[in-house]
Amino acid sequence: MVAVNESMQFPIGAEVACSNGVCGDLSRVVVDPVARIVTHLVVEPKHRRGLGRLVPIDLVEDSTDRVLLRCGTDEFAKLADAQETEFLPDAPIGLGYAPGQVSAWPYYGLGTGMGMGMGNASVPMVHDRIPVGEVEVRRGEQVHATDGTLGRVQGLVIDPNDRHVTHVLLQEGHLWGRKEVAIPISAVTGVADGIRLALTKDEVADLPPVEVEHPDWS
Repeated sequence: MVAVNESMQFPIGAEVACSNGVCGDLSRVVVDPVARIVTHLVVEPKHRRGLGRLVPIDLVEDSTDRVLLRCGTDEFAKLADAQETEFLPDAPIGLGYAPGQVSAWPYYGLGTGMGMGMGNASVPMVHDRIPVGEVEVRRGEQVHATDGTLGRVQGLVIDPNDRHVTHVLLQEGHLWGRKEVAIPISAVTGVADGIRLALTKDEVADLPPVEVEHPDWS
C-alpha cells in the first residue's frame, strides 16, 4: 500500500469544519485547467443542498481526516454563493404592474403565475458561479483511459505548498480487487468533460494502490 505523502487529499463528500464547528460537506473542487491548480472548494451546508459556498483554497488549513478551514462559521456564511438562480425578467403576470417592475420566480412548477395557477410550469435556472476559465471536478465524474472508460473520480490530491494538483483519485472498483489508485496529473490530458488520461486501462491497473481517507457517504 502506497501513501501519497506531503500532500492534501480532497475526497469529494468529505466533512468540512470551520474553526468553531462543522460547516458542511465538500461538494466540488474548482480547478484552473491551464495552471493545474486548485483555486476553490465548493462546500454545501449539511441538509441544505444547493446553498453551497465558494471557499478560496487559501482558507484551507488542513485535510488530514476532514477538511479544516481557517475561518469561523460566520465568515463562512458570508463567502460567495456557489450557485446563482436565474429569475425570469419582465414576466407578464397581469396584476397591474408594468413588465419592467416584475421578476418571476421559476420554481415549484407554478410557472410565472406567482403561485396562483397562472402560466406554464417552468424549471429553476440554476448556474454554478465559478471563476471564468476554470472547471469543477465532481465526485462520480467518469475517468477515461485511451481505450475506454475505467472508473469514476473520488477526489483530488494537491501539493499544499503551491496548490498544484498532483494526483486524481480513482474511485475503487471491481477491476483490480477493489483497490484505489492515484493517477499522476502528468497522465491527465483534460478535465473539462470528465477526466481524460494518456494511459491505457492496463497501465492504470499497474499503478500501486494508495491510502485514501474515506468520507462518510451514508
